[in-house]
Amino acid sequence: MKRLALGTAVVAAMLAVGCQKDQATTPAPEASAEQTQAAAVAFASDREKQSYATGAFMGQQMIRMLEAYKELGMELDAKLIEQGIVAGLNGSSQIDEAGLQEVLTALEQERMTKVQELQEKAQAERDAELAANKAAGDAFLAENAAKEGIMVTESGLQYEVLAAGEGDSPVATDQVKVHYRGTLIDGSQFDSSYDRNAPAVFFLNQVIPGWTEGVQLMKPGAKYKLYIPSDLGYGEMGSRGAIPGNAALIFEVELLEINPEPAEAPAATPAAE
Repeated sequence: MKRLALGTAVVAAMLAVGCQKDQATTPAPEASAEQTQAAAVAFASDREKQSYATGAFMGQQMIRMLEAYKELGMELDAKLIEQGIVAGLNGSSQIDEAGLQEVLTALEQERMTKVQELQEKAQAERDAELAANKAAGDAFLAENAAKEGIMVTESGLQYEVLAAGEGDSPVATDQVKVHYRGTLIDGSQFDSSYDRNAPAVFFLNQVIPGWTEGVQLMKPGAKYKLYIPSDLGYGEMGSRGAIPGNAALIFEVELLEINPEPAEAPAATPAAE
């Protein structure tokens, strides 16, 4: 029972390390010339094929495990691993079961420490990036607020009226049809219904707060430029890989219609949280 528990622990450790990368999409590293020279195996039965497949699977997992350890700066010796497997199968290991447990536990503790260090480093870099984005956005909005024609609401949303429009303004529960273009404060565009030649239709209470508030200030036919602080946009999470965390955003929005006919509504919903 003790031997079985130890073997299970070793296999679990192999799988845990190997699974740090997506096994469904990450192919195993290419085999060396020596590995590709293995003799072909003829299978006399399904059980023989299953036995071979079990070994091949464990070998592939071992390669992934070695690569994962190497990325952590813990390079293991593949030849000694192979010798250890053979010795374990033959019952001739130079390290007894208690020693194996001690060594493997120490190895796993070292691995976990390395992983934690990398996670802490990544989090520190993430925090620094978020702080820099927030500072840049705040500085931009502070300067922008002083420009002629820029209005600032109590929430911190800034807007500029490019065209006034006519009629009633929508409320948060209304559905609206709009054209829009979204950019970061450096001018790089991340989305545009104009480019798709397809106006967007959505309910105002189902999008980011800056849109919900800003579009309610508009009337049909109006075109506004919205300057949205990060807390009224996508916050720390960002969106779609194109909008960084804590980024202030700029949207040119043209309100085409309030509560359009359902048949006119495209499937896409822009600026959704």
